[in-house]
Amino acid sequence: MPVLVMKFGGTSVATLDRIRRAAKRVGVEVAKGYDVIVIVSAMSGKTNELVGWVNETSPMYDAREYDAVVSSGENVTAGLMALTLQEMDIPARSWQGWQVPVKTTSAHSSARIEDIPPANINAKFAEGMRVAVVAGFQGVSPEGRITTLGRGGSDTTAVAFAAAFDAERCDIYTDVDGVYTTDPRITDKARKLDKIAFEEMLELASLGAKVLQTRSVELAMRYKVKLRVLSSFEEQSDSAGTLVCDEEEIMESNVVAGVAFSRDEAKMTLVSVADRPGIAAKIFTALSDAGVNVDMIVQNIAEEGRTDMTWSCPTDQVKRAEAAVHKAKDAGVINFQEVIADTDVAKVSVVGIGMRSHTGVAAKMFQVLSSESINIKVITTSEIKISVLIDRKYMELAVQALHDAFELEKAG
Repeated sequence: MPVLVMKFGGTSVATLDRIRRAAKRVGVEVAKGYDVIVIVSAMSGKTNELVGWVNETSPMYDAREYDAVVSSGENVTAGLMALTLQEMDIPARSWQGWQVPVKTTSAHSSARIEDIPPANINAKFAEGMRVAVVAGFQGVSPEGRITTLGRGGSDTTAVAFAAAFDAERCDIYTDVDGVYTTDPRITDKARKLDKIAFEEMLELASLGAKVLQTRSVELAMRYKVKLRVLSSFEEQSDSAGTLVCDEEEIMESNVVAGVAFSRDEAKMTLVSVADRPGIAAKIFTALSDAGVNVDMIVQNIAEEGRTDMTWSCPTDQVKRAEAAVHKAKDAGVINFQEVIADTDVAKVSVVGIGMRSHTGVAAKMFQVLSSESINIKVITTSEIKISVLIDRKYMELAVQALHDAFELEKAG
């Protein structure tokens, strides 16, 4: 039988009633003739509770035991979902990561999936099981220890299973009914997209859109897995939600597909760095080694052998970044006058595959921001996106103005 993967996020399985509602959706697909692999998250709020218990018990915790604790939320949901399906006379069985097995690296709390052998689950499908309920977010290391994949890891689990089992589609059920041109809480003109290209979704996810986890979109793009984002709380039709697919499947689209934003950005500048070959490598190696996630980078023109180096990073990594550059300075690796951190900025981006073949998007974006008296601090571009750093207080105004200027409320 064809295989369908269905993933239910934390809000979709937050209570027993919601688990029953999700199980009914699974039953509909089983009735259509699918063998279904259901990936479940922990019940809403449970992972945060478990993380809190670990931190309270052992602030300098052993990462292996952290994974053993925080992965347990998904195990509970998987068991409850399997029991609910059994009550509906649907042959179902729960699976933990090690039972499949979901083989991962040994990087506890941020492991990456390396292989999902389909033999064990396929054998059970052959024996009459119709639904495999798999605990998302978890796997097993080469050493035989439980691992977790990091926040949003259940999305990645779902796409990886869809690839491993050559599934017809991977449906991601969440608390929103699809992918929008921007956050509907920012502007009521935000429009739900019927389809969006993998590359656009990847940029939107990495730039702040919370609908899908970035790694899951990367996997889907690599293995050509059709992704559909749906609401757990609305009646479904075959055309419901948003399909994330190859751009060849999208006949016509707007030049700009969406406006993304990220509030929690910081702009950091090393003032008066000694400008010599390899200095950028030394700075960003030090930041990388400290686990700082650098995004935008700008280097000023050098004067008298000195230059300024600016980058952006999440606000919660500023102290780590400051410690890393001061450590490198003390070790004589780099030389600078001071480090300045501006933690009151936001990143706003426009994204669209149509930008490849249309000119003037950057000019229009900058004109719109100028007309609203919004000053741009840093600019970065790629083939299908333009991002700017601005003062955080202007973020919502910028998103609304850009959404209006590119007429995103209208279909392409």
